[in-house]
Amino acid sequence: MSVKLTVDARNTLGESPCWDDERKMFLWVDIMGKKIFRLHSLNDELEEVQLDQFVGCLSHTNNGRLILGLQHGIHFYDWETGILEKVVDPESHLKENRFNDGKCDPSGRFWAGTTDQTGVKGNGALYVVDSTLQITKKVGNVGTSNGLAWSPDHRYMYFIDTPTKQVVRYRYFVDSGEIECPEVVVQFPESTGLPDGMTIDEEGMLWIAHWGGKGISRWDPYKGKQLEFIPVPAVNVTSCAFGGPNLDELYITSARTRMTEEQLCDYPYAGGVFSLKTNVKGLKNFRFDESS
Repeated sequence: MSVKLTVDARNTLGESPCWDDERKMFLWVDIMGKKIFRLHSLNDELEEVQLDQFVGCLSHTNNGRLILGLQHGIHFYDWETGILEKVVDPESHLKENRFNDGKCDPSGRFWAGTTDQTGVKGNGALYVVDSTLQITKKVGNVGTSNGLAWSPDHRYMYFIDTPTKQVVRYRYFVDSGEIECPEVVVQFPESTGLPDGMTIDEEGMLWIAHWGGKGISRWDPYKGKQLEFIPVPAVNVTSCAFGGPNLDELYITSARTRMTEEQLCDYPYAGGVFSLKTNVKGLKNFRFDESS
Protein backbone atom coordinates (compact mmCIF):
# COMPACT_ATOMS: atom_id res chain seq x y z
CA MET A 1 0.00 0.00 0.00
CA SER A 2 1.26 3.48 -0.83
CA VAL A 3 -0.12 6.94 -0.11
CA LYS A 4 -0.88 9.76 -2.53
CA LEU A 5 -1.18 13.48 -1.93
CA THR A 6 -4.86 14.45 -1.98
CA VAL A 7 -4.69 18.12 -0.92
CA ASP A 8 -1.49 20.17 -0.76
CA ALA A 9 -2.95 22.02 2.21
CA ARG A 10 0.30 23.17 3.89
CA ASN A 11 -1.55 23.04 7.24
CA THR A 12 0.34 24.17 10.29
CA LEU A 13 -1.35 21.45 12.32
CA GLY A 14 -3.83 19.42 10.29
CA GLU A 15 -6.08 17.18 12.40
CA SER A 16 -9.49 15.57 12.96
CA PRO A 17 -10.15 13.93 9.56
CA CYS A 18 -13.82 13.04 9.21
CA TRP A 19 -15.83 11.55 6.33
CA ASP A 20 -19.40 12.75 5.72
CA ASP A 21 -21.07 9.69 4.18
CA GLU A 22 -24.32 11.55 3.48
CA ARG A 23 -22.79 14.44 1.51
CA LYS A 24 -19.74 12.52 0.24
CA MET A 25 -17.36 15.10 1.70
CA PHE A 26 -14.11 14.86 3.61
CA LEU A 27 -13.59 17.36 6.45
CA TRP A 28 -10.63 18.23 8.64
CA VAL A 29 -9.15 21.14 10.61
CA ASP A 30 -5.95 23.14 10.89
CA ILE A 31 -5.68 23.68 14.63
CA MET A 32 -3.17 26.51 14.65
CA GLY A 33 -4.50 28.00 11.42
CA LYS A 34 -7.95 28.21 13.10
CA LYS A 35 -9.59 26.74 9.99
CA ILE A 36 -12.11 24.09 9.01
CA PHE A 37 -11.95 22.47 5.57
CA ARG A 38 -14.28 20.33 3.52
CA LEU A 39 -13.48 18.62 0.23
CA HIS A 40 -16.30 17.60 -2.10
CA SER A 41 -15.25 14.19 -3.38
CA LEU A 42 -17.49 14.38 -6.44
CA ASN A 43 -15.92 17.54 -7.93
CA ASP A 44 -12.80 18.14 -5.80
CA GLU A 45 -14.14 21.54 -4.70
CA LEU A 46 -12.37 22.67 -1.54
CA GLU A 47 -14.01 25.05 0.94
CA GLU A 48 -12.58 26.53 4.10
CA VAL A 49 -13.86 28.54 7.07
CA GLN A 50 -11.70 30.85 9.16
CA LEU A 51 -12.49 30.93 12.88
CA ASP A 52 -11.16 33.26 15.58
CA GLN A 53 -9.74 30.58 17.88
CA PHE A 54 -7.84 27.31 17.70
CA VAL A 55 -10.04 24.49 16.38
CA GLY A 56 -9.07 21.08 17.71
CA CYS A 57 -11.66 18.70 16.32
CA LEU A 58 -14.99 18.28 14.61
CA SER A 59 -17.77 15.76 14.17
CA HIS A 60 -21.19 15.76 12.52
CA THR A 61 -24.57 16.02 14.20
CA ASN A 62 -27.81 14.36 13.15
CA ASN A 63 -29.22 17.82 12.30
CA GLY A 64 -26.61 18.66 9.68
CA ARG A 65 -24.44 20.86 11.88
CA LEU A 66 -20.90 20.30 13.11
CA ILE A 67 -19.91 19.96 16.73
CA LEU A 68 -16.47 21.42 17.41
CA GLY A 69 -13.87 21.28 20.15
CA LEU A 70 -12.29 24.74 20.12
CA GLN A 71 -9.81 26.73 22.15
CA HIS A 72 -12.66 28.03 24.31
CA GLY A 73 -14.95 25.06 24.70
CA ILE A 74 -17.47 22.99 22.75
CA HIS A 75 -19.48 24.72 19.99
CA PHE A 76 -21.99 23.94 17.27
CA TYR A 77 -21.30 25.29 13.79
CA ASP A 78 -23.70 25.59 10.86
CA TRP A 79 -21.69 25.69 7.64
CA GLU A 80 -24.57 27.06 5.59
CA THR A 81 -25.42 30.00 7.88
CA GLY A 82 -22.00 30.56 9.42
CA ILE A 83 -23.51 30.59 12.93
CA LEU A 84 -21.15 29.47 15.70
CA GLU A 85 -23.01 28.57 18.91
CA LYS A 86 -21.19 27.99 22.18
CA VAL A 87 -22.30 24.96 24.19
CA VAL A 88 -19.98 24.72 27.21
CA ASP A 89 -16.41 25.45 28.27
CA PRO A 90 -15.38 23.18 31.16
CA GLU A 91 -11.87 24.65 31.37
CA SER A 92 -12.50 28.38 31.13
CA HIS A 93 -10.37 28.73 34.27
CA LEU A 94 -7.37 27.08 32.56
CA LYS A 95 -6.16 29.81 30.21
CA GLU A 96 -3.41 27.74 28.57
CA ASN A 97 -5.70 24.81 27.73
CA ARG A 98 -7.54 24.12 24.51
CA PHE A 99 -9.53 21.23 23.07
CA ASN A 100 -7.62 18.81 20.88
CA ASP A 101 -8.87 15.56 19.36
CA GLY A 102 -12.46 14.31 19.60
CA LYS A 103 -15.22 12.30 17.93
CA CYS A 104 -18.66 10.83 18.54
CA ASP A 105 -19.41 7.45 20.10
CA PRO A 106 -21.95 4.82 18.94
CA SER A 107 -24.73 6.43 21.00
CA GLY A 108 -24.19 9.92 19.64
CA ARG A 109 -22.21 11.42 22.50
CA PHE A 110 -19.28 13.72 21.71
CA TRP A 111 -15.98 12.84 23.34
CA ALA A 112 -13.23 15.46 23.24
CA GLY A 113 -10.08 16.03 25.23
CA THR A 114 -7.80 18.91 26.10
CA THR A 115 -4.14 19.78 26.29
CA ASP A 116 -2.04 22.75 27.36
CA GLN A 117 0.78 24.55 25.55
CA THR A 118 3.40 21.94 26.40
CA GLY A 119 1.22 18.85 26.19
CA VAL A 120 3.15 16.88 28.79
CA LYS A 121 2.24 18.28 32.22
CA GLY A 122 -0.97 16.33 32.73
CA ASN A 123 -3.14 19.44 32.77
CA GLY A 124 -5.61 18.08 30.23
CA ALA A 125 -8.64 15.82 30.49
CA LEU A 126 -11.06 13.78 28.40
CA TYR A 127 -14.71 14.89 28.46
CA VAL A 128 -18.00 13.64 27.06
CA VAL A 129 -21.03 15.73 26.06
CA ASP A 130 -24.42 13.98 25.89
CA SER A 131 -27.58 14.89 24.00
CA THR A 132 -28.79 17.08 26.88
CA LEU A 133 -25.54 19.09 26.47
CA GLN A 134 -24.29 18.03 29.89
CA ILE A 135 -20.52 17.63 30.00
CA THR A 136 -18.69 15.11 32.19
CA LYS A 137 -14.99 14.61 32.81
CA LYS A 138 -14.10 10.96 32.13
CA VAL A 139 -10.29 10.86 32.36
CA GLY A 140 -8.06 13.32 34.24
CA ASN A 141 -4.32 14.02 34.39
CA VAL A 142 -4.02 13.88 30.59
CA GLY A 143 -0.98 15.30 28.81
CA THR A 144 -2.30 15.53 25.24
CA SER A 145 -5.70 13.98 24.64
CA ASN A 146 -5.66 12.36 21.22
CA GLY A 147 -6.90 9.27 19.38
CA LEU A 148 -10.31 7.75 20.12
CA ALA A 149 -12.00 4.66 18.68
CA TRP A 150 -14.76 2.19 19.56
CA SER A 151 -14.64 -1.50 18.76
CA PRO A 152 -17.05 -2.76 16.07
CA ASP A 153 -19.06 -4.65 18.72
CA HIS A 154 -19.18 -1.48 20.92
CA ARG A 155 -17.69 -3.33 23.90
CA TYR A 156 -14.49 -1.28 24.11
CA MET A 157 -13.24 2.27 23.79
CA TYR A 158 -9.63 3.04 22.89
CA PHE A 159 -7.85 6.23 23.96
CA ILE A 160 -4.43 7.77 23.38
CA ASP A 161 -2.72 10.22 25.74
CA THR A 162 0.20 10.96 23.43
CA PRO A 163 3.09 11.46 25.91
CA THR A 164 2.45 8.04 27.44
CA LYS A 165 3.19 6.36 24.06
CA GLN A 166 0.33 3.98 24.82
CA VAL A 167 -3.14 3.02 23.66
CA VAL A 168 -5.45 2.28 26.59
CA ARG A 169 -8.55 0.14 26.19
CA TYR A 170 -11.58 0.72 28.41
CA ARG A 171 -14.60 -1.47 28.91
CA TYR A 172 -17.32 0.70 27.36
CA PHE A 173 -21.05 0.66 28.06
CA VAL A 174 -22.90 1.95 25.05
CA ASP A 175 -26.16 2.74 26.88
CA SER A 176 -24.66 4.79 29.71
CA GLY A 177 -21.36 5.96 28.22
CA GLU A 178 -19.52 4.68 31.27
CA ILE A 179 -15.94 3.43 30.90
CA GLU A 180 -13.99 1.22 33.30
CA CYS A 181 -11.07 -1.20 33.64
CA PRO A 182 -8.36 0.69 31.70
CA GLU A 183 -5.75 -1.62 30.19
CA VAL A 184 -2.70 -0.80 28.07
CA VAL A 185 -3.03 -2.73 24.80
CA VAL A 186 -0.44 -0.98 22.62
CA GLN A 187 2.98 0.28 23.67
CA PHE A 188 4.71 2.34 20.98
CA PRO A 189 8.27 1.19 20.30
CA GLU A 190 11.19 3.56 20.78
CA SER A 191 12.33 5.64 17.80
CA THR A 192 8.97 5.42 16.02
CA GLY A 193 7.56 8.78 17.09
CA LEU A 194 4.52 9.31 19.30
CA PRO A 195 0.98 7.97 18.84
CA ASP A 196 -1.38 10.75 17.73
CA GLY A 197 -4.78 10.35 16.06
CA MET A 198 -6.37 6.95 15.51
CA THR A 199 -9.18 5.10 13.78
CA ILE A 200 -10.44 1.52 13.64
CA ASP A 201 -11.42 -0.85 10.82
CA GLU A 202 -14.24 -3.36 10.56
CA GLU A 203 -11.91 -6.12 11.76
CA GLY A 204 -11.27 -4.23 15.01
CA MET A 205 -7.69 -3.33 14.13
CA LEU A 206 -6.36 0.12 15.06
CA TRP A 207 -4.72 2.53 12.59
CA ILE A 208 -2.47 5.01 14.40
CA ALA A 209 -0.70 8.15 13.17
CA HIS A 210 2.96 8.59 14.15
CA TRP A 211 3.86 12.13 15.25
CA GLY A 212 7.54 12.40 14.43
CA GLY A 213 7.44 8.91 12.93
CA LYS A 214 6.67 9.56 9.24
CA GLY A 215 3.85 7.07 8.84
CA ILE A 216 0.73 5.16 9.85
CA SER A 217 0.71 1.79 11.60
CA ARG A 218 -1.97 -0.89 11.91
CA TRP A 219 -2.22 -2.77 15.20
CA ASP A 220 -4.00 -5.79 16.63
CA PRO A 221 -5.10 -4.51 20.08
CA TYR A 222 -5.90 -8.00 21.30
CA LYS A 223 -2.33 -9.17 20.82
CA GLY A 224 -0.55 -5.83 21.17
CA LYS A 225 1.09 -6.54 17.84
CA GLN A 226 1.92 -4.16 14.98
CA LEU A 227 0.66 -5.63 11.72
CA GLU A 228 1.76 -3.03 9.17
CA PHE A 229 3.57 0.26 8.77
CA ILE A 230 2.85 2.57 5.83
CA PRO A 231 5.29 5.45 5.21
CA VAL A 232 3.82 8.93 4.72
CA PRO A 233 5.86 11.79 3.18
CA ALA A 234 5.54 13.98 6.28
CA VAL A 235 7.52 13.94 9.51
CA ASN A 236 4.53 14.67 11.76
CA VAL A 237 1.56 12.52 10.81
CA THR A 238 -1.39 13.54 12.95
CA SER A 239 -4.48 11.42 12.32
CA CYS A 240 -6.41 9.19 9.93
CA ALA A 241 -10.01 8.30 9.09
CA PHE A 242 -11.73 5.95 6.67
CA GLY A 243 -13.84 7.45 3.92
CA GLY A 244 -14.88 7.15 0.30
CA PRO A 245 -18.04 5.49 -1.07
CA ASN A 246 -16.92 2.06 0.16
CA LEU A 247 -15.11 3.22 3.31
CA ASP A 248 -11.88 1.71 1.96
CA GLU A 249 -9.92 4.95 1.56
CA LEU A 250 -7.82 6.11 4.49
CA TYR A 251 -7.49 9.89 4.70
CA ILE A 252 -4.39 11.06 6.55
CA THR A 253 -3.64 14.52 7.99
CA SER A 254 -0.23 15.97 8.80
CA ALA A 255 1.53 19.07 10.14
CA ARG A 256 4.31 21.52 9.29
CA THR A 257 4.79 22.89 12.79
CA ARG A 258 8.05 22.17 14.67
CA MET A 259 9.89 21.21 11.47
CA THR A 260 13.36 22.45 10.59
CA GLU A 261 14.16 24.15 7.29
CA GLU A 262 16.01 21.02 6.22
CA GLN A 263 12.98 18.86 7.02
CA LEU A 264 10.67 21.19 5.10
CA CYS A 265 12.99 20.89 2.12
CA ASP A 266 12.97 17.09 2.37
CA TYR A 267 9.20 16.89 2.99
CA PRO A 268 7.68 19.71 0.91
CA TYR A 269 4.13 18.31 1.19
CA ALA A 270 4.15 18.23 4.99
CA GLY A 271 0.88 19.66 6.28
CA GLY A 272 -0.96 18.06 3.38
CA VAL A 273 -3.80 15.57 3.33
CA PHE A 274 -2.86 12.16 1.96
CA SER A 275 -4.96 9.14 1.08
CA LEU A 276 -4.45 5.43 0.91
CA LYS A 277 -6.54 2.69 -0.72
CA THR A 278 -6.86 -0.12 1.81
CA ASN A 279 -7.79 -3.80 1.57
CA VAL A 280 -10.07 -3.51 4.59
CA LYS A 281 -13.03 -1.23 5.24
CA GLY A 282 -13.52 1.20 8.07
CA LEU A 283 -16.65 1.99 10.06
CA LYS A 284 -19.07 4.86 9.50
CA ASN A 285 -18.51 7.95 11.62
CA PHE A 286 -21.04 8.32 14.41
CA ARG A 287 -23.02 11.57 14.64
CA PHE A 288 -23.85 13.70 17.65
CA ASP A 289 -27.43 13.24 18.80
CA GLU A 290 -29.18 16.63 18.95
CA SER A 291 -32.57 15.04 19.61
CA SER A 292 -32.82 16.47 23.12
